[in-house]
Amino acid sequence: MRVYFSDIIKMWKIENKPCREIYEVFIMQREEKVMPRKPKRPCSYPNCPKLTDKQFCDEHERLENKRYEMQDRNPETRKRYGSTWRKVRASYVREHPYCELCFSDGFMREVQEVHHKLPLSKGGTHSKSNLISLCKSCHAKIHASDGSRWRKKVRQK
Repeated sequence: MRVYFSDIIKMWKIENKPCREIYEVFIMQREEKVMPRKPKRPCSYPNCPKLTDKQFCDEHERLENKRYEMQDRNPETRKRYGSTWRKVRASYVREHPYCELCFSDGFMREVQEVHHKLPLSKGGTHSKSNLISLCKSCHAKIHASDGSRWRKKVRQK
């Protein structure tokens, strides 16, 4: 038998049962109901049959992260974005929890990226005056407009 909140009120009014007893029955029934989990999927690593909730199983996730750091990322970039950057970014996000561009337009979107106004490769620093908190779409717009995302020059109109 399912007990709904409206039933609790009726039982309390009609049967004069203590509200606490009825509420305990209601809570017990709510705790029994468990949301089904999303089915696991195969690991994306070639020929790995293990099932996982993420893209890769635990074993191959470490390998993929290592491959990314070794091959896909420039060693100079790795030096610039180490533990110091993570600390600076975390403190900046605490101070500026919303996308600054969206916030100026009247929208409140959570920050997803912290962007350097003057890139580190062009002499910028991790100082808070050189940072801006952005959502992913605003961050993509900035990089698309200045051409730095795809290392192309911006067309002049």
